[in-house]
Amino acid sequence: MKVLGISFGRINQRSDVMVKEALFAAKAAGADVQFINAIRMDIGHCRACDYCSRLRDNGEVEIHCCFKDDYHILEEACLEADGIIIAAPVYAVGIVGQFKNFIDRFGPSHDRAALLEENKKRKEEGKPELDARYFKDRYTGYISVGGAETHNWVSLGLPMLDLFSFSFCMKCVGHVDAYDQGRTGHPLFDAALMEKCAGLGKTVAESLGKPYEEVNEWSGDDGICPVCHNSLLSMNGTTKVECPICGIWGDMSIDDGKVKINWTEEEIARARNTNIGIYEHYNEIQNMIEVCVPKLVANKETLPQMMAKYIKFEETIATMQ
Repeated sequence: MKVLGISFGRINQRSDVMVKEALFAAKAAGADVQFINAIRMDIGHCRACDYCSRLRDNGEVEIHCCFKDDYHILEEACLEADGIIIAAPVYAVGIVGQFKNFIDRFGPSHDRAALLEENKKRKEEGKPELDARYFKDRYTGYISVGGAETHNWVSLGLPMLDLFSFSFCMKCVGHVDAYDQGRTGHPLFDAALMEKCAGLGKTVAESLGKPYEEVNEWSGDDGICPVCHNSLLSMNGTTKVECPICGIWGDMSIDDGKVKINWTEEEIARARNTNIGIYEHYNEIQNMIEVCVPKLVANKETLPQMMAKYIKFEETIATMQ
């Protein structure tokens, strides 16, 4: 069983140190470990070319992005891992953009619902099935690293890191919210923080190989959501509230000045990182296609005319009074 640690921070600085501390604990708990620093990697943004989806639909066993940069190094390392711990810095309230570039390319191309449906077709047709690594359950842990003392300047750090878990239906078992690093000076000066990082690594390692339903351990603050343990809520003007990360609904009440959220087991079971949740999105996309394609076909003659002024934007602007 392997735990992969990825740092999106500077080499041998805070993110590196905290991930490595988690990996030390994972190794002590019996896991094989691997560390990658990604800061010097060339990971470009997704260009929505649909190449990866076409590979899947055309019968390829492995799905790859067509761009020849360093994305493939992280992709392969994640596929080989049983557990993944990621640390990344917060520069502007949310996680550094290189991480978002990675998950924009990794997530859609490895959407488990789409992969499961594709494999069903291949089994029925007697064709080679997709790489078995795409269907392996994995455990994750996240470390958000920020300099600000005021927490709202790093408030989207952990929620953004949790976006990595969804497409592959990975289960997160711990968070470390390492803000206020500007005053701490160095994580090694904060024994309690390093203990949290070690606890995260231990929890991830001890979860490996177990069915999701048998793992209830959590390393870090409890938060509000019972699934992602973040403290963000979306409000709609009623007592019905939603976790914007997991997409599950709860009922809010206030007792003696304290907020309480009742999350039903039915809602918890449809969180984004579950098969139910990922299939909700898959079916939504399929329904979109069924509605959208007939519109495009019906307007295939008139749409180019409608688009003309947008394609010739500069020319159109120049002739406007």
